[in-house]
Amino acid sequence: MLRNSFKGAATAAPFFPTLLDQMPNAIMVFEAENQQLVYVNPAAESALDLSRKSLEGQSVHDLFGGNEALNRMITEVKLGHVIAQRQELVLHSLPGSIHQELIQAHIVIAALEDPDLLLMEWFPIDQQLRSARDERVTQQVESNKQLMRNLAHEIKNPLGGIRGAAQLLEFELPEQGLREYTQVIIKESDRLQTLVDRLLAPHRKAHIIEAFNVHEALERVRSLVLAEFPKGLKIIRNYDTSLPDVMGDREQLIQATLNIVHNAAQALSEEIGAGVAQIELKTRVARSVTIAKQRYKLAMDLHVIDNGPGIPEEMMERIFFPLVSGREGGSGLGLTLAQTFVQQHQGFIACDSRPGRTDFHIQIPYRRQERPS
Repeated sequence: MLRNSFKGAATAAPFFPTLLDQMPNAIMVFEAENQQLVYVNPAAESALDLSRKSLEGQSVHDLFGGNEALNRMITEVKLGHVIAQRQELVLHSLPGSIHQELIQAHIVIAALEDPDLLLMEWFPIDQQLRSARDERVTQQVESNKQLMRNLAHEIKNPLGGIRGAAQLLEFELPEQGLREYTQVIIKESDRLQTLVDRLLAPHRKAHIIEAFNVHEALERVRSLVLAEFPKGLKIIRNYDTSLPDVMGDREQLIQATLNIVHNAAQALSEEIGAGVAQIELKTRVARSVTIAKQRYKLAMDLHVIDNGPGIPEEMMERIFFPLVSGREGGSGLGLTLAQTFVQQHQGFIACDSRPGRTDFHIQIPYRRQERPS
């Protein structure tokens, strides 16, 4: 095992694995001679989406390919020219794999007390920028939602008066043709009433907190969407079945995920017509995560990934705002409600989009009572 190999090699510091397991940044320890891995911490497992077991026998070059800049860093430290090397690099993870991703990160290669071992640490250079951006967007969205709730309350009473007056007027009108106008007033009042109710709905319903299997919830979402889009759409399950139960409001989290998956399916209209539309539901355990400046040991990690056209860049900062929709006829409330439900579970929701790949990322922290036995 990687951990045992590291303990055997790093006799000068046998406590290192315990300490490094707690580090928030991804860390790997490898043999200086052949760059064979002897240890990876949980943050590295999460960043690479690979377990310690699957990393056994691999080298740094197996993971990141023949990156010349990285090779130079390793060589400089291995030969003792410097104790540590720091550089910003773009790493290609899992070269040749369909899951290949770009990791733009700040890399540190450092010597250890044991001359046969080197340490590699990395963290995304945009991590702090993303955190600040997400916090800013969350504050903006909260301000907008508060404004919309206030407006909804102000609209609700006069809207009922308008509808009632139109009904009374309809009874007094002698001609059927004139009554068509009152019907327009009544129907539009009902439509606005429905919109107001949806704006207020997340704050009316009491939470029903229970432990539930997130995959059972995702299967319900999957069946609902496939019932509406039975042809041309494939929903891929990429589940980590070892996930512990989530503690929360099951129906709210189903609705949040359903809103995202349904939006993705609607955005895939051309791909569905061509029979190539795909939505991937991916679950993992995230370790050592920070959400809203609070640290959690474990979190449920959910990705909804589609192969659609992507979200226009000018809309990306506003997609969670109320009444913002990129689709004709859309209410612009689906993602707003999804964000509200996720935030009520102390989680976060974010989106990364480019043509051909849109990824909605949800994290819900596991609290103390939710840790696996």
